[in-house]
Amino acid sequence: MKIIEMRIMRGPNYWSVTHPKIIVLKLALEELKNKLTSDFPQFYQRLEKLFPGLQAHRASEGIEGGFMKQVQDGTTFAHVVEHIALELQTMAGMDCGFGRCYPAREPGAMYVIFSYQEERAGEYAAHAAIRITEALAKGEKYKLNDDIDRLHQIREDEYFGPSTYSIVSEAVSRGIPYIRLNRHSLIQLGYGVHQKRIQATMTCSTACFAVEIAGDKNATKDLLEEAGIPVPKGTTVYTQDELKRAAEWLGYPLVTKPLDGNHGKGASINISNWKDAQKGFVEAKKFSSAVMVEQFIEGFDFRLLVINGKFVAAAKRTPAMVTGDGVSSIKQLIDRENKDPRRGVGHEKVLTRITIDKQTQNILKSQGLTSQSVLAAGEVLFLKSTANISTGGTATDVTDLVDPYNILMAERIAGLVGLDICGIDVMTTDIAIPLNETRGAVLEVNAAPGFRMHISPTYGLPRNVAEPVVDMLFPHNKPSRIPIIAVTGTNGKTTTTRLIAHMVKNKGYQVGYTTTDGIYIQDKLLEKGDTTGAMSAEFVLRDPTVNFAVLECARGGLLRSGLGFQQCDIGIVTNVSADHLGLRDIHTLEELAQVKAVIPKSVSKDGYAVLNADDDLVYAMAEGLQCKVAFFSMDENNPRILKHIAKGGLAAVFENGYISIFKNSYKIRIDRVADVPLTFGGRAKFNIENILAATLAGYISHFEIEDIKSSLRTFVPSPAKTPGRMNLFKFPEFEVLIDYAHNVGGLKAIGAFMQDLEVSKKVGIVAGVGDRRTEDFYELGQVAGEIFDEIIVRLDTDLRGKTAEEITLPLMHGIEDVAPHKHVKLIPEEMRAIAHALENAEQDSFIAIFTEDIAEAVKMVENFKLLQDRKVLVD
Repeated sequence: MKIIEMRIMRGPNYWSVTHPKIIVLKLALEELKNKLTSDFPQFYQRLEKLFPGLQAHRASEGIEGGFMKQVQDGTTFAHVVEHIALELQTMAGMDCGFGRCYPAREPGAMYVIFSYQEERAGEYAAHAAIRITEALAKGEKYKLNDDIDRLHQIREDEYFGPSTYSIVSEAVSRGIPYIRLNRHSLIQLGYGVHQKRIQATMTCSTACFAVEIAGDKNATKDLLEEAGIPVPKGTTVYTQDELKRAAEWLGYPLVTKPLDGNHGKGASINISNWKDAQKGFVEAKKFSSAVMVEQFIEGFDFRLLVINGKFVAAAKRTPAMVTGDGVSSIKQLIDRENKDPRRGVGHEKVLTRITIDKQTQNILKSQGLTSQSVLAAGEVLFLKSTANISTGGTATDVTDLVDPYNILMAERIAGLVGLDICGIDVMTTDIAIPLNETRGAVLEVNAAPGFRMHISPTYGLPRNVAEPVVDMLFPHNKPSRIPIIAVTGTNGKTTTTRLIAHMVKNKGYQVGYTTTDGIYIQDKLLEKGDTTGAMSAEFVLRDPTVNFAVLECARGGLLRSGLGFQQCDIGIVTNVSADHLGLRDIHTLEELAQVKAVIPKSVSKDGYAVLNADDDLVYAMAEGLQCKVAFFSMDENNPRILKHIAKGGLAAVFENGYISIFKNSYKIRIDRVADVPLTFGGRAKFNIENILAATLAGYISHFEIEDIKSSLRTFVPSPAKTPGRMNLFKFPEFEVLIDYAHNVGGLKAIGAFMQDLEVSKKVGIVAGVGDRRTEDFYELGQVAGEIFDEIIVRLDTDLRGKTAEEITLPLMHGIEDVAPHKHVKLIPEEMRAIAHALENAEQDSFIAIFTEDIAEAVKMVENFKLLQDRKVLVD
């Protein structure tokens, strides 16, 4: 088997709107293309032995064991790859359960679709699943542990830690969107101006000075001691001589730890002699140049958690430990403990597996033990010097036991240090007794404290400590989202997007929008190019100045990686016509419509899908939508419109020369079409459709009718406002139109606009885009032959895998078949083609330039016009 293509979806997409994170594999089955699993004796047994967890997979049977029954009866090997890829990730602690498998158009090729938790893990699982399936088919042995270990490593490297995950999950449960900003758990919650950021349990509200104080244990200790809070007696040392004097002053037992360490790294506790003190000093020096030496406080390790000034949880922490049985070695006891299903690798599960690291070896050595030593029955051995969950420790929830004195103390400490999220480590014999009565002490104050011990304690009640964090970041009724209007369709997307953005700006919003020309933030072009994919959408949604987003969404981005957002408020589909067919396995108009339909399917339940009722494929998208629907039409008597408004629906129509909105039985006239500059006096019919869609978007967004009308009248098409969209230049003796139209639908629309022009000659500069089919070039030529009196054929700079002849020959054949006597000239270079047309323009002629390089084409025409104007002045 061989991967033909792999795509990673990161948002709602053609294959699934409800499962945005999926891998899409196009797989060539090669020697297995005509084979089923039942054709291979023992395949079922080998698969079951290697992956017993597959018995839980339901597949299309809908019951546990359904997939394995299909394997036994005979299923494709692509289906096996799908389920192994899912099971591999599950075995590595990643929650993945969605999959699909169906034939591709090419013989022997299949689509394999499966969900992932982490991109790199999904990619790795895809390759591993193919290797494993082939090995099982051949009857070869396979070492599965290497793949599971690698997937575990990827998960630990890239997945959210438990603290981050808890906050993100709480936010998502409230409808707050998130964007992962890097691989190190820097997360944006909310969009645009409403965004907040977290990294682990530090927030954008966490004061840097507070983090510095908490990181400086001496400064923290002095601050707390001055506020009357019990702290261990101690000092800071830099040399072993200073360590010696500190030990003599404080007396044993002692604790050594790095001055600015965290998570228990480099800490040694209950030091009872000078030799161990020296070892502790060396260990602490690995993490800090300064070492704290303190009295060892007897008791248990407790963590108190304060969020936004309020105590929310407490846990008793116990270091990793084993209890002897008089028979088993220490290593065997550890192995037995690690078989607890709650223990996993790193943060994979509630508990972490215990490892025999250097710290454990030192503890064993200090007690005259080795990993092969046998403990007496009932003898307890602590394997770590600190009680961190990440090193195998356990946690017991004690939130309800904490004495009010200790609660007040914790809240005071958080305020004294200045932390919005504060973890306080306390050593005491009983947390239910005031700390000053147990001779306990506050050992440490932590910025970015871990939540794992509270959300998933080993014993006791789990506490949703993420809830007060999200409450703090997004208090009741404080918004997290900004309005999002998404626009798709074959033609008219960019004009509609720009018109809506203009309307939104006129309402006083700080708008960010994406187009095929670039990304605009508050009307400033920040990124140039075709920016209609997921990354461009995220660019806008990440911007902290934006409070309204209008996003053009093209088929390429939807098929490449899906949408850059989970939901939008308004989703517009302008039309669906033949374009880009044959690319990325979209071969029919119906399939192209399914791609575009991702937008209306992604509209929130309270939002609106705005659909073209004159387009059969777009109208059909309304079926099964969970959101509200509004239609637009160029015909007020369209039966679809009449039926819709009879049911109380919303629509916009072109009626009696006006842009009007139908709401229930009422008609609201917005403006006369001839007075809207974008229609060129009503001649640009295709732009009326775009205006109808934009008008509905404004009305749904609660813009006043007068504001919508004003926006329509002030949106004047020009190279600056609508580059490459109906840019009209009037010369003294002829006119020039520059447009980006690059498909049959776009060319026909311009042809309709030019139909009634009273001109001496219509000249068209046309080109076929290289990623189209031969029949598309031919049809483009036919349409050009019907519209123009004279045609100049040019080429794009990037032929997109085609030769010049493969593009120009069918195009020119199309022209010749409908207009054999019309003059056709081939000038491959675009600027030369434009220069030729301008220099040879006839009196009262009309030149339509369909351009690839909008900026250069506009520049050339403007310069030529400047020369012409000067010539007129001189004459």
